[in-house]
Amino acid sequence: MYAVVRTYSGQGGAELFELLGQREQDVRGIMTGVEGFVSYVAVRTGDGGVAVTVCDDKAGADESSRRAAEWVKTNLSVPVDPPAITAGEAVLHFGA
Repeated sequence: MYAVVRTYSGQGGAELFELLGQREQDVRGIMTGVEGFVSYVAVRTGDGGVAVTVCDDKAGADESSRRAAEWVKTNLSVPVDPPAITAGEAVLHFGA
């Protein structure tokens, strides 16, 4: 599995995570449509938030980042600083 972490802070970060909370069905549809999608979580922080996507492989994680950027550009009415992106092979992944 491969994970990508997008950290949004600065301009537009707080507004983005407010919108994510309001548009769950939109975000769910975009992310679950990625081939090899495994999981997605968005976490609000003091100045924005962090979105984590796990996919079967790097190609899926890259596609999730492309879709996320497109969704932000299309749906947010304020400018958003580009996220810091961290990605790599998952060494552990489990759920309840």
